[in-house]
Amino acid sequence: MSLKQRLFGANTLWIALVLLVLVAVFGAIRPDAVLTTFTLQTTLVETSVLLVLAVGMTFVIITSGIDLSVGSVLVFSGVTSAMTMNAVNDGNATTAGWGTVLIGLIAALLAGAAWGLLNGLLVAKTGIPPLIVTLGSFGAALGAGQLLSNGSNVSGVPDVLGNTLGTGTWFGVPNLVILAAVVTAIGALVLSTTRFGRHTYALGSNEEAARRVGIGVTGHLVKVYLLAGTLAGLAGFMALAYFRVASITGHDTDNLNAIAGVVLGGTSLFGGAGSVVGTVLGVFIPAVLRKGFVIVSVNVYWQPVAVAIVLVAAVWFDQSRRRARNQR
Repeated sequence: MSLKQRLFGANTLWIALVLLVLVAVFGAIRPDAVLTTFTLQTTLVETSVLLVLAVGMTFVIITSGIDLSVGSVLVFSGVTSAMTMNAVNDGNATTAGWGTVLIGLIAALLAGAAWGLLNGLLVAKTGIPPLIVTLGSFGAALGAGQLLSNGSNVSGVPDVLGNTLGTGTWFGVPNLVILAAVVTAIGALVLSTTRFGRHTYALGSNEEAARRVGIGVTGHLVKVYLLAGTLAGLAGFMALAYFRVASITGHDTDNLNAIAGVVLGGTSLFGGAGSVVGTVLGVFIPAVLRKGFVIVSVNVYWQPVAVAIVLVAAVWFDQSRRRARNQR
């Protein structure tokens, strides 16, 4: 296969072109508002939490699985972290220090990891389809968060957390964006250069073949869902820092947005193919559409319609390529 054929056959190239076209169109309509540092910064910040969720989702979908629970796990982790920090600092957000913040981070990661571990064990050991398992944990995690908080948002986030991670910058770059970029880079390296990544692809391509060559399918599935849950916990902590409150109702569609971003990024719902780089591009397509529609004064309700069209087109393209490859 020639270099030209490889380039034009790469999902990532086409996704990048779609993203560039969207930016160019909105930029041509309102260059004074779209092509600015402020718009870039706000778009990056607003996408950071979703990007961390989507990195974990990429690993799950490559195994031909799905995780509908990440949005609820984000909520539960945020509530757990906020309540833990409130308990440590007696609800005094002003005097709380980095020790309190560290305890809150650990609480969020452990809360997310617990749900991820539960999902992984149920999927890997019981044979229940991931769709059903994570649909159940979607409701259970959200319900648990509501029980802990009595159905109310949890405030009292330490000022040092909000001022540093939530709204702080480093050389002009928001700290929230830097953290998301670090997580994304690590995820990309793990998926593309490590044995864990190779086993993830092998599992999604053919689970039985992976088992026959000695890959511990059960253990690997548990680790993948554990990773997704832990990253959902981190995303909950990031959202807590940014909004300075653990919101019960503010993340209703985060799970679907993460899945859409991963699929738009070229990761196949059938498993065995995908990349974190593609996911980054896929996550920014809805973000650019949403921001662009607001700037050019298009009714915001057209945004999910536009994303749906692009999403269906991406899945159709994936199916077409798969059929063409199987017919060779």
